[in-house]
Amino acid sequence: MDVVVIDDHPLFSRGLELLLPPESGGRVRVVGTTEDASAGAALVRRHNADVAVVDLHMPPPGGTRAIAAIHRADPMVRIVALSGLAEADAALEALRAGASGFLPKTTSPEALVRPLLAVLDGWSVIPEELLRQLLHDAAPTADRGIASRLSADDRRLWRLVAAGTSTVDIATTLHVSERTVKRLVANLLRQLKVSTRVEAAALAGRVGLEGTAN
Repeated sequence: MDVVVIDDHPLFSRGLELLLPPESGGRVRVVGTTEDASAGAALVRRHNADVAVVDLHMPPPGGTRAIAAIHRADPMVRIVALSGLAEADAALEALRAGASGFLPKTTSPEALVRPLLAVLDGWSVIPEELLRQLLHDAAPTADRGIASRLSADDRRLWRLVAAGTSTVDIATTLHVSERTVKRLVANLLRQLKVSTRVEAAALAGRVGLEGTAN
């Protein structure tokens, strides 16, 4: 997995560059870094990166705008937002901008390997405490009739996403390719008017989506 790091603290980036390869058994390598948030999308494109690790608290234009730019340029690139503070508002803003996960910046390189591999596989990653806070703070404004307007196949996919099922396992369950799953999930998110799998799962809980996906 090729990773780029967008962070205005070069020592942090250098630490990931040195420690992620041995901690991951060679599965993860840092192929590029930048201290400039505005250069993030170009860095991802230049290195054809699989994952971008972005510090939210950077000088203007800032980490959130960097995430949005990367996501616009290539929605297939997975993005992990890092922050020194576990802020629910910052996490939600990052997820809405296109991040696939949110982690504290205190996460060790060893503990960062599994989330990076998980987001590449299609998972969304967020600390449990923070997820609970986001769900608690979420305004109950979702249209409860949305499930009835979806097709049976879309509702089945939504249940799988809400259950945290990986892209690989969804592909196996639905007997389709992983690429098709990514396309179907992207279409589902558009119908639900959310940006990430985390938000789709939260919406499923709020509207009372019931039943099994199998």
